[in-house]
Amino acid sequence: MIDGLLAALAWFGKFSDPLAWLSVLAFSAGGVLSWRDSRFARPVTVAAWLLFAVFWLSVFHHFAFVQKSFIEGIGVLVAIPASVYAGLLLARGRDSLFVLSRAVAAMGIIFFPFETITALQEFLIESVTSQTAFLMELIGAEPTVVSGAMVPDGTYPAYQSTFWFADGGHTITYTILIACTGIGSMAIFGGLIAATSAPLSRKLRALAVSIPVIYALNLVRNVLIGLGFGLQKFHVFPDIVMGLFGASDPYKVSYFIVDRVLAQSLSVLALVAITWVVVRELPEIMVVIEDVLFMATGTEYDLQDALGTTVRADGGVTETDSSE
Repeated sequence: MIDGLLAALAWFGKFSDPLAWLSVLAFSAGGVLSWRDSRFARPVTVAAWLLFAVFWLSVFHHFAFVQKSFIEGIGVLVAIPASVYAGLLLARGRDSLFVLSRAVAAMGIIFFPFETITALQEFLIESVTSQTAFLMELIGAEPTVVSGAMVPDGTYPAYQSTFWFADGGHTITYTILIACTGIGSMAIFGGLIAATSAPLSRKLRALAVSIPVIYALNLVRNVLIGLGFGLQKFHVFPDIVMGLFGASDPYKVSYFIVDRVLAQSLSVLALVAITWVVVRELPEIMVVIEDVLFMATGTEYDLQDALGTTVRADGGVTETDSSE
């Protein structure tokens, strides 16, 4: 029965790209309708959230069983009911969720062109690969970059995106994919910033303290994974690690530890820290965080008051002493 369910999820994953675009179009339509104060804004946006839940279901098998990522797999499992719940809350009249809905639309508009347009994808992946190689060389490594088409038993595009390492008679390859470029995280922050009602100057400052930092930290992440895996620096507890990840290749132990455990955990911490900095520049984003916290806990929060931040009538930000 489990094998049949996994096979069904794998088959359903073939529809993830169309579902992604349909979700973006639905959220975008809802955003335009809400801007025009149309009575159709609510039902269209509610439908977008339900469609978004179906999209997350379509990518669950990929993240959990193909990528073997615990963090991303759990995240997708949370996103499915969370999307349904967001739609339910919006249907019941929680209008603040229109901001998050517009943010999702903007995220998709930023991200999916790089996911689906070959020229954009190739440019971004090869740029990140060359910059990662440059950083490796700065710390004394001598990386060899080859075409992804040269990966044994691989199905990667023929971009100059693969780091080639030779460990005795064994070849180790680390290929930069679109998920390794940081565009996903940058799209999240770009979408949130674009969706808020705030002066352009503060939006630009928020972009300046988030997007370049995410891009730079992602390059460091690629260096850590590439050298940690390619040079087998994290080959510890191989039997336990292979058992946890359902793997049989002992050379993948370093990859699972450095990427699936260390890099992804550090990425979560980095995104939390970047969110804190962005919130100080753009407190309007806190309405989205408040909605997320409400969905998770059922409790209303006033984060602007808690953080001692007030948006003035002229669009500026005033810092107050919340202890008073």
